[in-house]
Amino acid sequence: MIQNIENLKSRFKSLGATRLFFKCLAENDNSKNQIYLGGSFAVLTYFQYGNVETFPDAKYPNFKAPIKFYWIDSEQVEQATSAQLILYPQYPEVRLSGFLRGCTLAPSKFLQPTLASQRSGIDGRVLFFGTTEDGATLAYLAPRNSVIANAAIDFANLTQEKAIFHDLPLTNLVGKSSKILLLDALREIHLSGFVDSIRLNKQGERMPYSARNGGGYTLEAMLGIKPNAIAAPDYLGWEVKAFSSSRITLMTPEPSSGFYGDNGVEAFVRKYGRKVAGKNQLYFTGNHVFDQTNKTTGLKLVVDGFDPKTKKITDVNGSIFLLDQNTHEAASWSFSHLLNHWNKKHASAAYVPFTNNKATPPKYQFGSPVYLGERTDFSKYLNALAEGKVIFDPGSKVENPDAPNKSVKARSQFRINKKDLSLLYESFEEIQL
Repeated sequence: MIQNIENLKSRFKSLGATRLFFKCLAENDNSKNQIYLGGSFAVLTYFQYGNVETFPDAKYPNFKAPIKFYWIDSEQVEQATSAQLILYPQYPEVRLSGFLRGCTLAPSKFLQPTLASQRSGIDGRVLFFGTTEDGATLAYLAPRNSVIANAAIDFANLTQEKAIFHDLPLTNLVGKSSKILLLDALREIHLSGFVDSIRLNKQGERMPYSARNGGGYTLEAMLGIKPNAIAAPDYLGWEVKAFSSSRITLMTPEPSSGFYGDNGVEAFVRKYGRKVAGKNQLYFTGNHVFDQTNKTTGLKLVVDGFDPKTKKITDVNGSIFLLDQNTHEAASWSFSHLLNHWNKKHASAAYVPFTNNKATPPKYQFGSPVYLGERTDFSKYLNALAEGKVIFDPGSKVENPDAPNKSVKARSQFRINKKDLSLLYESFEEIQL
């Protein structure tokens, strides 16, 4: 039996939880009304979830994403297989749904609607969440007036934070948070001075790397991060980005629709790219800023389904578009595609400056300060785009386009200036190592 907060922490840790937080429930948090998780998509950074899908024809158009949700007690674990996150952009708000269906371990009797005649405005139930590195969300509900619920409410009152979620200090085996561990690792790398350019192979072994784009690979290798294209954080829940100039690449998603989506990068570059003087190369590049036509490519970057005045998504089927001079769709990225990538990858992000010694092969030195961003929101990303702070700055090309040995490189990147990074996060810190 789980008797107190310490027992509860131990139980969550034994099941692999690396973060523990709770919500003091309200009377309308129940199986009928769903469980309210927050009035911003930033709450998505607390959970791991599956692919986001759009439901434009629902009574209240929304996005939905499945979540691997498990109820626990002192001895058992059982999955609520219908659990999902529902994102209502018009409010905005996020709710948890399907958390009881088909799960015998679920605390159903404590999550039934309260009759209007019995409502007092005081609830007393507390719902605990523990998240694991393999993408699971573990849950435990402490009933009203229980020892655990009362202790959690006292803890929340002590912090005096008017927040939806309250983090409990669930530390790892060495007694430090992931944030402190990350900073310790970056400090050690910073104090190492110039280091050889390397990257990890698939087996996790360090290999020399002589190309000029080795800064990010070297930092990842020193942190033990294998190269991957998975939309998930790199190191202990943190996305780590090395940068050497004032302009920083945020993400590189390929367009999901339009001419590019239908025909691929080579056909796109042949149609909208340009020949490079002195080289047998077609290149598609240029700064594409919101609501402006790029003079080189003739394409205009626009956003449909987002209102910059209210800073809200107005259409769940919305997209970011590149339109040609005839308003034909050259390329587009759907909100659901980008939202899925953005919140998963950028929930917590560390931006690390570096320099190289210009030698061959190069050596890199990773500097200070570093910049830490926490709790992002896709609406913040769209707003920064609409303000012209996030730009589309591609670098796709076709080498030897008319030869049998032609090569094609796709590079669809969205970038931002370092000084504007804080626009993307609820919390942003500059930390000297």
